[in-house]
Amino acid sequence: MKVTSVEKKEKSTVELTIQVEAEAFEAAIQKVYLKNRGRINVPGFRKGKAPRKIIEGMYGASVFYEDAINEAYPAAYDEAVKEQGLDDVGYPKMEIVEVGKDGFTFKALVSVRPEAKLGEYKGITAYKEEPKVTDQDIDGELKPYIDRATRLVSVTRKAKKGDTAVIDFEGFDNGTPFEGGKGENYDLKLGAGMFVPGFEEQVIGMKAGEEKDIDITFPEDYHAELAGKAVIFHVKVNEVKESQAPEVDDEFAKDVSEFETLADFRKDLGDKLLERKKTQAQSDFENAVIEQLVENMECEIPDGMVEVQTDRLMEDYAMRLQSQGMRMEDYLGMMGMSVEMMRASAKPAALKQVQMELALTAVAKAENIQVSDEEFEAEIVKLGEQYNMPADQVRAIISPDALRSDLSLRKASELVLSSAKATKKKPAKKDGEDGEKPKRTRTRKKAEEPAEKTEESAEE
Repeated sequence: MKVTSVEKKEKSTVELTIQVEAEAFEAAIQKVYLKNRGRINVPGFRKGKAPRKIIEGMYGASVFYEDAINEAYPAAYDEAVKEQGLDDVGYPKMEIVEVGKDGFTFKALVSVRPEAKLGEYKGITAYKEEPKVTDQDIDGELKPYIDRATRLVSVTRKAKKGDTAVIDFEGFDNGTPFEGGKGENYDLKLGAGMFVPGFEEQVIGMKAGEEKDIDITFPEDYHAELAGKAVIFHVKVNEVKESQAPEVDDEFAKDVSEFETLADFRKDLGDKLLERKKTQAQSDFENAVIEQLVENMECEIPDGMVEVQTDRLMEDYAMRLQSQGMRMEDYLGMMGMSVEMMRASAKPAALKQVQMELALTAVAKAENIQVSDEEFEAEIVKLGEQYNMPADQVRAIISPDALRSDLSLRKASELVLSSAKATKKKPAKKDGEDGEKPKRTRTRKKAEEPAEKTEESAEE
């Protein structure tokens, strides 16, 4: 292997021109010949016994070139990157320049770890909400308890919107029953929009024991057999039920909680809600601080680095689905998504994570943050307790360098957050909101809103 040229490109990439010389290429050709000869038929030879020269004579001298290039270039690429001292952080883009019996030459566009230029990272000011809880908020907390205690009670009046009608129904297309159009003792919540448009509206006003035919035209986008068709449903109402909520008083509080009075129950709900709001306010504040840290830095992030992080997110999500007994393919089918669509939706979060990692790495470097052996060992013990594993087993399966890096980023995050200042003044709307034209920022690639990620993403 010989690197014949090194050229810096835009967005933290370096283009290497790499030559794989004749000896290495010949070894790769021989290797793929031995691997593939059993699949090649040559008249006059038993399968797998034809000499390489005979095969090359029949199919051309280049018959094994493509496979040999695929065999040889990964090792040549790794060696070239190591020789040039490049910190490769993405997938290389390859281009074959020349190939022949004397070897081959290819270009590789290498994504290298960019150097982040920090802006302000100490004393960042961000908005922090002062949480308050109103009576209306507590009413919202109380509602699930009321809903669970609400009962359906049979009534003799006509059905109205919001009632549940227990019905028998059967659908007919030109007098012939159609598949899937029949049900018995079906609980139909009137106004919920669960049936074909126009069906529930025509059940409203019916009483228990009443029967009638309902004219319905299926939507054009309904499944093919019935799309756009006018049909008749014969409907019988067996029962009409209305929802009866409980009396919300002290007795109710005793039934649904450990409190003796409604006032005490409401106070407890309010206290818990306030704690949740405080936690959320702190989380939002920390996110805003880290977001400013990212926006204040200058950094050209290579696309390859984001692609690698996107793959990690996809793999993580697939593992979580698998732990729930679902395959990624089945989930995508259920959601009507393709792999490409899901990758596109994951890229903003991947970019955000890359930006946070680079920013916090730069802070750690600027502050000369070190991870002591005591801190490292304490984290090993903590992980062992978290996953119910002996410390030695944790050491065996975890990368020491990766763990030290995570701890360093965590300490950098804590340093930034500890010096941050909270303000009660709400921030102005961000550029691009409400149809405004986005303005350029100092960050080369501005982060999009993260999906479920905070500054802790850099620790993952």
